[in-house]
Amino acid sequence: MKHFRGSLIVTVVALILAFVYGGLNALVLAAILGVMEVSLSFDNAIVNARILERMSHKWREVFLTVGMLIAVLGMRFLFPLAVVSISAHLNPVDALSLAMAKGNPEVPGTYGYILHHAHPMIAAFGGMFLLMLALNFFFDENDFHWFVLPEKMLTKIGQFPAATPLISLIILTLITHFIAHDSFIVLLAGVLGMILYMAVEGLGAIMEHHGALAEVENEVEEEFTGKRLTSKTLLGGKAAFAMFLYLEMIDASFSFDGAIGAFAITPDPIIIMLGLGFIGAMFVRSLTIFLVEKGTLNELVYLDHGAHWAILILSVLLLLSISVEIPEVVTGLIGAIIIGASLISSLIYNKKQKK
Repeated sequence: MKHFRGSLIVTVVALILAFVYGGLNALVLAAILGVMEVSLSFDNAIVNARILERMSHKWREVFLTVGMLIAVLGMRFLFPLAVVSISAHLNPVDALSLAMAKGNPEVPGTYGYILHHAHPMIAAFGGMFLLMLALNFFFDENDFHWFVLPEKMLTKIGQFPAATPLISLIILTLITHFIAHDSFIVLLAGVLGMILYMAVEGLGAIMEHHGALAEVENEVEEEFTGKRLTSKTLLGGKAAFAMFLYLEMIDASFSFDGAIGAFAITPDPIIIMLGLGFIGAMFVRSLTIFLVEKGTLNELVYLDHGAHWAILILSVLLLLSISVEIPEVVTGLIGAIIIGASLISSLIYNKKQKK
């Protein structure tokens, strides 16, 4: 429980603040949003953990502190404000005033209404980012295959040069032509999502290369000086900073659907920030640290695959939601079922290996 002690404390504080702010109704809404965020974010925690396990303990602390601040203030409060400000051509102060007015999302001109109508742009951006993330995983050579036939087929497709951006562009073109009502906005947002993914991925690869060079230098030093080094060098410095940026971009992409879907429950940005941000995001971070420190991902060999299948389906649902209303509960249930199945498959595999 030590990994979740901080989350429980933050949850209690957030619920008290919600009660002081808006009474029992606000407390209940904040709790519902917190549970919704946690249920939707198991795949997020698994992907975060796989990246975070390569970073030093100092940068894990940064993820819990600075990363938490970005998740709460950035994605759950400032991001919706920025979307409304750009969509309605308002300055940030007017957008904040509109947010605090707590207008009905069904009424034109309110904060929730403007944000809801900006959903196609947000869904295209986040959907393409997550699609490339999932395809990159399946296009790479993996030691294990969970769904053997489709995963082997995807690995063969991945041998084609630039397979990830090529497939992603084909899917974006089809979505833009057959599904989107405002084709130009959806196409532009989708391309920007792809550009951001490739830029962050490229920066991470460059910095990781520098980290690998530093590891080689350490091995040479060990050979000539006899100094004992740890068997696994964790990333620090510039390499860790680049991976931290990559981690935050992925974390932000997972937040798009939750941040927008929350307005179906309440238009109040303070309650959304307390529920999604303080309660939900903190539990996701605690779960991530738990997975890293316990080495769970290495013990449960199919959990990575389950998370990326869930991400792939989430990206498809996000892109379909450009013109089709898809309830949050559908996304959450599908993700939970897939990850649960991968967990059971991993336990069965481990049992067979022991025998």
